Amino acid sequence: MEPLKRNEVPLPLTWDLSALYATEADMYADVEKMERLCRELEQDFKGQLHTPEQINACLDRLRALTQIATLVTHYTDLAVSVDYYDVPAQERNDQIGLKVSGIFSRLSFIDSEILAQDTAVLESAICQAKENRLYLQDLLSQKPHRLHPETERVLSALSPVFGAPYQIYNMAKLADMRFPSFTAGGKEYPLGYSLFEDDYEYESDTQVRRAAFAAFSEKIGAYANVTAAAYQANLQAEKILSSLRGYSSVFDYLLFEQKVDLSLYHRQIDLILEHLAPHMRKYARLLQKIHGLDRMTFADLKLAVDPEYDPRVTIEESRRYIEEGLSVLGADYQEMIRQAYRERWVDFAKNQGKSTGGFCASPYGAHSFILLNWNERMSDVFTLAHELGHAGHFKACNQAQSIFDTNVSTYFVEAPSTMNELLMAHYLLKTNPDKRFRRWVLSSMIGHTYYHNFVTHLLEAAFQREVYRILDGGGSVQAETLSRIMRETLEKFWGDAVEILPGAELTWMRQPHYYMGLYSYTYSAGLTIATQVCARIEREGQPAVDDWKRVLAAGSTGTPVQLARMAGVDITTDAPLLDTIRQIGENIDEICRLTQELEES
Repeated sequence: MEPLKRNEVPLPLTWDLSALYATEADMYADVEKMERLCRELEQDFKGQLHTPEQINACLDRLRALTQIATLVTHYTDLAVSVDYYDVPAQERNDQIGLKVSGIFSRLSFIDSEILAQDTAVLESAICQAKENRLYLQDLLSQKPHRLHPETERVLSALSPVFGAPYQIYNMAKLADMRFPSFTAGGKEYPLGYSLFEDDYEYESDTQVRRAAFAAFSEKIGAYANVTAAAYQANLQAEKILSSLRGYSSVFDYLLFEQKVDLSLYHRQIDLILEHLAPHMRKYARLLQKIHGLDRMTFADLKLAVDPEYDPRVTIEESRRYIEEGLSVLGADYQEMIRQAYRERWVDFAKNQGKSTGGFCASPYGAHSFILLNWNERMSDVFTLAHELGHAGHFKACNQAQSIFDTNVSTYFVEAPSTMNELLMAHYLLKTNPDKRFRRWVLSSMIGHTYYHNFVTHLLEAAFQREVYRILDGGGSVQAETLSRIMRETLEKFWGDAVEILPGAELTWMRQPHYYMGLYSYTYSAGLTIATQVCARIEREGQPAVDDWKRVLAAGSTGTPVQLARMAGVDITTDAPLLDTIRQIGENIDEICRLTQELEES
């Protein structure tokens, strides 16, 4: 069935953006307030940032302006994310984006003037600061990479241009791609981006599933060159900026903001490629056996171990699952979950022009907003628990920290979200001793949580690493090159256990993460931390929960290494990742054992 148009979607399935602004006029009033604050900052501080007192007074007012900008940009951007066919919403979002970038371009003098002061002045400002301390420390660390003030002003003004490749990617994917129907077994089926990724990839009918994969691949393949051009433009911008700022490589440039070094980045990719691959090949062979497939192909990897046991779950039922599954995090966390349902934080709808997948946006000074495409599967419950993990994380740190201290490193940011998936699974395992039920929960963990984060996103990261290596070597990438790298990455990981079908090489076209720096690998990094902390919660109970909640409230006041250490995990060694891979292997072994026992019973 063709997805609804946005204006046909029942209101309860949509999020309520009036929590940000009751009316559009209220939003524009805040835009005028931003412009006034900008003028006042220029009048009061431009050329005057010579003392610690002036520096902190300026940053106090910059903080207030930044909070307003966060609310305004989320209000307009979130409206577009649910309907890329809404031209007025796009025009408004572009207008606000230009206005906000213009304001911050005018205010770029603040950082430049602060860094022009003697180190003693900066150190004194840091000592006197409370809510500005981390901002100043980060600014000081950037000093070797800062450019001339006028250059910084121009680069800030150009920020919407730097975001254009991602916008082009989304427009091609969500607005321009109109999928024709396909035929399988003499029957015609509708097709769309969300329909394929949310339905057909999990379809138990092999003929339908593989036909959908072929039709989907053929359609997106027609957009390979324009998508590659957008991606290449994004890559070139990153390369140019890394060179201008004096970084030795694009990797160093992109990891600087994450506050991790190359060793953590390479470890995450290398160890998983080497040690996880054998376990996942075993899992693929199990799927082939269970479903009686003539061969195991890339189009079959999302199959459920026991599709007949996968219950349909209503939105209201999902609330009960999540509320009970995350009860270990405390009454305040459960109340946040109830509030999310009650106050329409979540956009459940499946409509034309809506972003695929899911995300959680958490503007400072407001509650979170979660985008999903609800399909009444238990996997959707895990996805919603995941996004509520982001919501709980930023609710805690936004309440405890200055807005300057909530820019959590992407290396760590997926730990709270994946933690919720694991807590849900562990809760379910305790509710029913039945073998089939246990196998279903374990396979949900492997087929959803770990597959999504340790396989899908990790293979994206391995692909992305090769792309950046070409870029650092002075080369460029086109559609043919990108497809070749992706195919080689998939073949290396899956070996002879999975046939990499034509179209699998186009997987690089399907994820938006490539426009967000080195983001893909951080899913497995976060899940590694979550796996270790979840095991500690199982062993120690409340003390481990208390430590975890302190970590959530810490925001960006610690580096990923420091935050993980607060939770009892040392990510400077191979041990946490290797232990996580061991646990995945043990779960797969148990699924295989339970399958055999169920077949024999």
